[in-house]
Amino acid sequence: MQTLILQKYKDSLKLNQTQISVLIGSMLGDGTMRVGKNALNANLKIEQGLKQKDYVFWKYEVFKEWVTTPPKLSMRYDENRTPYAKSWWFRTIRHPKLTLFHKMFYKYGIKIVPKNIADLLDPLALAAWIMDDGSLNKNRIDISTYSFKLEEIKLLQKALLKRFALESNFYQDRDKGLRMYFRKTETQKLVSLISPYIIPNLAYKILVTP
Repeated sequence: MQTLILQKYKDSLKLNQTQISVLIGSMLGDGTMRVGKNALNANLKIEQGLKQKDYVFWKYEVFKEWVTTPPKLSMRYDENRTPYAKSWWFRTIRHPKLTLFHKMFYKYGIKIVPKNIADLLDPLALAAWIMDDGSLNKNRIDISTYSFKLEEIKLLQKALLKRFALESNFYQDRDKGLRMYFRKTETQKLVSLISPYIIPNLAYKILVTP
């Protein structure tokens, strides 16, 4: 009986636009999706450092009906086997609607940028991406895009230009990989787009000074 009730509940779930947007931004950022061994469908995992607790709980509120337990602390052990807290995380249930996005963002188990990313981006998705991986340096926002290939960076650049008329650049950050950035004028345009969605404790990421 309990299994039947759970299945009926899962069948009733639909991703609303807010959830889709945050999912897209998370997948460009730190979010991960996985189809486990012997599983048919994917789930979404959100994990951030201890200082980003408020952000994790904000995402939890977005996906609350897709999650069975609230965010938890992830524990690690030092060389003396003493436990310490490393991060906050939560994981959604597995679901066919999430599997659709897993197929978009993963190829052979590697996260990719979908070819249709321009159709998926909106200001909220952009805000989630910046909250995940963006930083502000000398009035210029840049994004850690180390896991993406050159052609994927260029795809993202085209998408930003098409959807938001935002020009972006990139550079090789030592041996880490490629990092995208926005010049000062483009950063101001970016901030005006995403500021309504940035949560208070991450406002420092868009605190551009005159």
